[in-house]
Amino acid sequence: MEEAELRARLEALTHEHRDLDAAIDALRGLAGHDQIQLARLKKRKLRLRDEIAVVQDYLIPDIIA
Repeated sequence: MEEAELRARLEALTHEHRDLDAAIDALRGLAGHDQIQLARLKKRKLRLRDEIAVVQDYLIPDIIA
């Protein structure tokens, strides 16, 4: 992937991560919220975090000192 594509992908993933965070907070605020749905959203958020880390690793090369 090109750097521009990686940056666009990173932006999309970050945006989705923020949206999931807001959805999780909103769901927690509801009385009698669905625990299974909440767990699924949290898992998706963790997968996104991992994917964001992978994309960031591609964008920031390792520098061996």
